[in-house]
Amino acid sequence: MLQTHQNPVYAYSHSPDQDAPTPVHYPVIVVGAGPVGMAAGLDAAKQGIPTVILDDNNTVSIGSRAVCYAKRALEILDRLGCGQRMVDKGITWNLGKVFFQEDQVYSFNLLPESDHHRPAFINLQQYYLEEYMVDQIQQSENLQLRWKSRVTAVEEKGDQVEIQIETPDGDYRLTCDYLIVADGANSGIRKMMGLESSGQVFQDRFLIADVVMETDFPPERWFWFDPPFHQGGSTLLHRQADNVWRIDFQLGWDADPEEEKKPDNVIPRLKAMLGEETEFELEWTSVYTFQCRRMEKFRHGRLFFVGDAAHQVSPFGARGANSGFQDTDNLMWKIKLVLDGKAPDKLLDSYDDERIPAADENLLNSTRSTDFITPKSEMSRTFRNATLLLAEEYPFARTMVNSGRLSMPAVYRQSSLNTPDEASFNCKMTPGTPSTDAPVNDGDWFLQLIGNNRFNGLYFPQENGTLSDSELTTLSTLTAQSEIPLNILVVGLNDGRGLPAGITTLTDSKGRLTERFDGQPGTFYLFRPDQHVTARWRELNPQKIKSALNRATGQG
Repeated sequence: MLQTHQNPVYAYSHSPDQDAPTPVHYPVIVVGAGPVGMAAGLDAAKQGIPTVILDDNNTVSIGSRAVCYAKRALEILDRLGCGQRMVDKGITWNLGKVFFQEDQVYSFNLLPESDHHRPAFINLQQYYLEEYMVDQIQQSENLQLRWKSRVTAVEEKGDQVEIQIETPDGDYRLTCDYLIVADGANSGIRKMMGLESSGQVFQDRFLIADVVMETDFPPERWFWFDPPFHQGGSTLLHRQADNVWRIDFQLGWDADPEEEKKPDNVIPRLKAMLGEETEFELEWTSVYTFQCRRMEKFRHGRLFFVGDAAHQVSPFGARGANSGFQDTDNLMWKIKLVLDGKAPDKLLDSYDDERIPAADENLLNSTRSTDFITPKSEMSRTFRNATLLLAEEYPFARTMVNSGRLSMPAVYRQSSLNTPDEASFNCKMTPGTPSTDAPVNDGDWFLQLIGNNRFNGLYFPQENGTLSDSELTTLSTLTAQSEIPLNILVVGLNDGRGLPAGITTLTDSKGRLTERFDGQPGTFYLFRPDQHVTARWRELNPQKIKSALNRATGQG
């Protein structure tokens, strides 16, 4: 039992579905109530899709597990209703420091820009996130979470999937249009379906020790290569909530995992690092091995694999849960459009087209991090150590230091859903990029305004403060079209006219929005429901915008 946290136990509840004469049908069923599975369920419910989440356990994760959540994940969790609780409880950090032996080599700031709603990262134990998500599920319409419900059989039958569920009251069956598989790295459904993950297992082991202590260490990420307290290995330190500190020690491939987890072996390592006089209590330990692998495809008919069930990366870089949230963020709006008959089935193929390259990018970065942290030969170690020595004085060498390339949001540069640029822009908001944030109005944030599960437009008028009659007519026509719901935000209107439904004005209070989107007069941006830019122009052309909407929904 943890000293700082007591796991809740959620009651198993008998569902009326178990007594139905034939299997009850749901549009979406999610298998697995970890963070990624619950994100899928919450996203579906936000879009009005009746959904059931099934989990074979009855509590949240034991031990801190995933602790590091990136800015993009927090922005997704904002839309799902959990972001603020995460930030309030978590430890905010933007700074990291790298040490070689006894010296600090350099430091880095992961969010050098001001005026963003969310920080670069927060650290928070996974069990808190899961509890917040369960709370949110309990407040949601169209969403059920059923504990002690293990899926034992899956069969795709034409236009639906049928599953068998084992419960304390016996077995029963359900059907669904789409099954979201979020049952983790050792996915039972993946094995059940005869599907494999392929990749690389790295011959090294790391010890995780969660330690409770009061200290004046700042809330930063500190990474040591070959420190005097752990010679020949590497060590990572960062802070979580409740004065819990996560410390990782590189052990080597020959280490015995069961022996290394014993307090008699862990505590001497901690005292060597923290000092004999430092008071601490050992909270939780685990030993893990790096694995970088993925399934060949994430879509299999009406089954979609997300999170660790689809792809695994090493913990350094915080790419596991963060990429899993991006999986569900990418998938659920597409399922909604297909269920509503507003998009063809082939739109769902773009889940593979976009998320497999994103997974490959994570795997590449994770593999490179692992190779740098754990050199495979003396020559590799010599190169690494020389790079670290150079990095203290020369900025060029710092780009070569790899203590875990931290999670960045995926950019779908090659997506078939994008409309290529026709004009030049002086900003990073290219098609396929998740939108940046900016302060707007009086205390609002841009991402909050486009977090409505719809397509959104952003328009910078030709003349500051007003719309011409032709501009207003064009925008009204776009929002009135019924095929794909579209909201449009217009920057800086102050002419006092009432606006039609679907068109609202916002104030660029600090000029950040105009700056970050290179918002020259006449510029129009189109955003997908997952807040990725899908097209942009230097003119307000209704035919081009409608064509881009069709393309972004798999109809172009």
